[in-house]
Amino acid sequence: MWRRIECVAIYTENIEEAARFYESLGLARSWEAFQDEEEQWKLIGMRFPDGSSELVLKNNPHLNFAETEIVVEDVRETYKALSSHAAVHWIRPPFPNALGGHAAVMQAPDGNVFVLVGK
Repeated sequence: MWRRIECVAIYTENIEEAARFYESLGLARSWEAFQDEEEQWKLIGMRFPDGSSELVLKNNPHLNFAETEIVVEDVRETYKALSSHAAVHWIRPPFPNALGGHAAVMQAPDGNVFVLVGK
């Protein structure tokens, strides 16, 4: 069902300082965006040297937890398959994403949040 980790998003209070720190460890700033129209909450994508995945920095205090983005073959099918699992809490059911596929957000029984992405 799950294929690979696309990225891990982590919360940080000082996003620019954090970006400089991770750059010093060899990651490269690959993109920046805002989570809101007011441009208050920023995202910065930090690409690993081999290009395989990203560490995403976020400064929204309402999202002060780690999120792991998991690639699945088909988000809607995965949602259907996991919906019968009573321990899975769906934060957001499947929705179209900007890349032409779909995403859904789930919380596992241990409290960890996963963003599922795919077709």
